[in-house]
Amino acid sequence: MSHPDPPSEGGAPPAPTLTPSDEGPHPPGPEALWNESWYFDWAADDGRLGGYVRLGLYPNLGVAWYWACVVGEDRPLVTVIDHEVPLPGSGLEVRSEGLWAAHNLETAFDHWSLGCEAFAVSVDDPAEVYGALRGERVPFGFDLEWETVGGAYPYPGVDRYEVPCRVSGEVLVGQERIQIDGSGQRDHSWGVRDWWSVGWCWTSSALDDGTRTHATHVTLGDALLYGTGYLQAPGGVPVGVERVERGQELGADGLPSSGWVGFGGDGEGPAEVTLDITPVAFAPVLLTGPEGQASRFPRALCRYTARDGRTGVGWTEWNQPQPQT
Repeated sequence: MSHPDPPSEGGAPPAPTLTPSDEGPHPPGPEALWNESWYFDWAADDGRLGGYVRLGLYPNLGVAWYWACVVGEDRPLVTVIDHEVPLPGSGLEVRSEGLWAAHNLETAFDHWSLGCEAFAVSVDDPAEVYGALRGERVPFGFDLEWETVGGAYPYPGVDRYEVPCRVSGEVLVGQERIQIDGSGQRDHSWGVRDWWSVGWCWTSSALDDGTRTHATHVTLGDALLYGTGYLQAPGGVPVGVERVERGQELGADGLPSSGWVGFGGDGEGPAEVTLDITPVAFAPVLLTGPEGQASRFPRALCRYTARDGRTGVGWTEWNQPQPQT
């Protein structure tokens, strides 16, 4: 994600107006770390199984990054991580050794379809991803549909938006065929993305009463640089909140063992909604910068419990820049 200056004391800058063309690629800026990315998350309604896809284009570095995975309770992590994919010639179809993936806009802000045929790596301990990525080579693929539930939420002051979804289709892992019908989230951003200078937490949830939530909280050290999010009531559309708070407890290898996120409120009293976060299964990525910088990026399929008793499922990520040696 790009990291803007914090909003002025006068309040957050206005959210941009989105047009259908914003769903597709944008002209790149001149910066080396200018990036455009599309994320697609999904989670089974019981929180036992989930996955995500990320396509990231670095046109000024001449490469695309592609990630895709499936995780779950009592399952190994099955993941594709390729940071040397040739840039797509047109559209959003990419090919590399052992990888084909297509990302198709069917109807702007309403419907995307994704396909993949690849060889993934299966690992029992997700922290192994932070070393040399070795494991059992597994045929992996999917044919999945993301359909919007509610509407799009454009971030204030940043070229990025979020879309809560339902996700359906099929995932293939080896000889296993898994039918998918669950909640999901997708987002799209473009601008400078420096993974190695600031930390953040991004989270989205689908609660059991139909409420949808999202939050992003970006920090430099202990200082808040940017926070935004939304609450979407059952049957409603995303409504932005300016106040976002979060915390986490770190376990082995920096993988969070628990966390929480608070949304809304006036900044004086308690947050309007607070969710406790319980990671179910991790699908992390090690990010290496052009000058050898490193950041650990644990992403987790999670269950959420609101302080009022509601429960839900979704994904949370924590970006963790590592000290340079």
